[in-house]
Amino acid sequence: MNYQWYPGHMTKAKRQMQEDIKLIDLIIELVDARVPYASRNPDINEIGKNKARLILLNKADLADERTTLQWQKYFAEQGFYAVKVNAKSGAGLKAIGAAVQEACKEKIERDQRRGIKNRPVRAMVVGIPNVGKSTFINSYAGKACTKTGNKPGVTKGKQWIRLNKSLELLDTPGILWPKFEDQTVGLHLAMIGSIKDDILNVEELALEVLKYLHGHYEGLLQERFGITEDEDAVKMLAAVADVRKCILKGSEPDYMKASAIILEEFRNGKIGRISLELPPVSLEQ
Repeated sequence: MNYQWYPGHMTKAKRQMQEDIKLIDLIIELVDARVPYASRNPDINEIGKNKARLILLNKADLADERTTLQWQKYFAEQGFYAVKVNAKSGAGLKAIGAAVQEACKEKIERDQRRGIKNRPVRAMVVGIPNVGKSTFINSYAGKACTKTGNKPGVTKGKQWIRLNKSLELLDTPGILWPKFEDQTVGLHLAMIGSIKDDILNVEELALEVLKYLHGHYEGLLQERFGITEDEDAVKMLAAVADVRKCILKGSEPDYMKASAIILEEFRNGKIGRISLELPPVSLEQ
């Protein structure tokens, strides 16, 4: 299966970000803590070069905690400030204020030398679809100031949000990039739900999830579904269909329904805290 999704509004959104970047002091980039590499749009590095950067590892409650700590260390070594958060529950958000001040220290000191006082830091919030930008802004601001949804592509317009005297946020639509050079990136984004399921082969995707879990988190599938784990992912999918009573006429397994259950429970953390990627430093060790 070829993984790709780049609707027309994303080109327009990218152009708008390139226009707005000159107004910005800081880029707050949300990534999915389960896939911090795949969920980073490489175009952001080009758009935001020479700008202060803060990376929020969102949905950290769904990721393997030990792996998330490795990613924090990796990003720090790259010169980025990185904070793990759960925008939905608010966990980790208190650490953001100090991280913003630290990331923009030079800008704040420069303003003070020029006699400019109390000018808020202007931050652009960026990220791929369905990474939780709107939920983060709503949670951080303490009120529902942006539209949120659990499907990719809800935020389409530009919105400024003034949080307090020291920080203003510019919300932006979630954008991907035109071509995934590495199809593993596309696969990982599909697995976490950042590519619309209706353009994907859901059964094939569920088989990939089963193979990954069996290979990297052995025992979780048995614990969650009560099935015997097997190298053959199709057998495991059939077993899940049987356990969850996903049966068609003639006692055939309903693979589509079982696949939807696996994806939903994987994405919502019901199977366990799972990371799909290790930082490059860890891969070298």
